[in-house]
Amino acid sequence: MTGPPDPHSAMERGFLLILLVCATLAFAWLAGPFSGAILWGVIAAILFAPLNAALLRRAPCRPNLAAAITLLAITAVAVVPAMLLGAALLSQAAATYGSLQSGEISFARSFAAAEQHLPQALHGWLERLGLGDFIMVRDRIGRVIASSLQPLAGRALDIGQWAFAFFLSLGVMLYLTFFLLRDGARIIDRIESCLPLAPDQRRLLTARFVEVVRATIKGSLIVAVLQGMTGGLAFWMLGIGGALLWGVAMGVFSLFPAIGTAFIWVPVAAWLLFTGEVWRGGALFLVGFFIVSSVDNVVRPILVGRDARMPDYIVLIATLGGFELMGFNGFVIGPVIAALFLAVWDIFRNARPTGSG
Repeated sequence: MTGPPDPHSAMERGFLLILLVCATLAFAWLAGPFSGAILWGVIAAILFAPLNAALLRRAPCRPNLAAAITLLAITAVAVVPAMLLGAALLSQAAATYGSLQSGEISFARSFAAAEQHLPQALHGWLERLGLGDFIMVRDRIGRVIASSLQPLAGRALDIGQWAFAFFLSLGVMLYLTFFLLRDGARIIDRIESCLPLAPDQRRLLTARFVEVVRATIKGSLIVAVLQGMTGGLAFWMLGIGGALLWGVAMGVFSLFPAIGTAFIWVPVAAWLLFTGEVWRGGALFLVGFFIVSSVDNVVRPILVGRDARMPDYIVLIATLGGFELMGFNGFVIGPVIAALFLAVWDIFRNARPTGSG
């Protein structure tokens, strides 16, 4: 027979649980300013863990060397190209803003050309929608664009402060990634040992979570890069200004299922057709429909696979919700939370006892 439960032990466990929650929340608050760096450090460690494991198999007694080489690969493959792209993007954005200010890019001329080439039937349809006055629509769009660019120009004065914060976060990310690569197995074991689950359930949860996160993030990021590059190259070959800006925009929108790159190239192609640039508009439509959009259908199944791929509707909800709550980092955090959600429900479904019938 067992005696009655010790009230002091129950009190100690309760106090320890409260202390654990408070200490965890305090540390999360402390690490909050570097949440983005921590997130990308964890993602980089997960994505490049196979490379680190391959290096460890060649030099099993040199974990520091393996982690350092993997970190150099991350820097060469991801960090340096991203920094070069960011610099080129800022340069092109500044040039585009200057062209708008100087009148080199004129919405008045573009609207005049569009009005001239617009079919008469479409004229009547726009008038019924209250958009028949092209001068009023042009002025309204011009005011919206000017008001959008004004704060962007003002923020250019804070570029030095922004650059310092960026490089500080980048240093934290790389530093954390090194230790996650080197000590990742021990960290995972410690996390698993703290989970109040059966050993097989702990291993299944960790393995499934890492598998879905790696497949989802790898598929999303690589598809976004490929679609952005393909779309930007198409814009450049067709002589459309701001090809880099358009390419980055298509890469970002490719992260949203059911929206995709068509959100960018369809309106641009339609605008070219309306302004009399028939061959360029038609060529952009064909390239966008048959090449840019097909990248997702061809590449994503190869990278993700059927077992690890999340349903598109879950990815869309998770991505939009993450972006709304956390900004750019939400593009990644949203699908990661969705991956954890699916992994936990898979374990719960498999762990449920079956009825004897």
